Amino acid sequence: MPIIKSAKKRVKITEKKTLRNRMNRSALRTAVKRFEKAVAANDVDTAKIELVKATSTIDKSVKKGIIHKNNAARKKSRLTKMYNDLVVNA
Repeated sequence: MPIIKSAKKRVKITEKKTLRNRMNRSALRTAVKRFEKAVAANDVDTAKIELVKATSTIDKSVKKGIIHKNNAARKKSRLTKMYNDLVVNA
């Protein structure tokens, strides 16, 4: 445990930020899983809605610094490809 007052404050701040980041990352993963579940069920309408939500969540995560922008671009590209394959095969 830190002894210096400013170090104690930093510990509290770090805990708050860690919790906030964990919540945002969890929301991101949930959005992606919902989309993947809709794709697995071959539900084009639901998949389209969930793709928009997942893309929005990914963009917000980049803005908040949760994930890197290249990671976000890769995720969005993969999700979009999954949706496009679903539409073509449906």
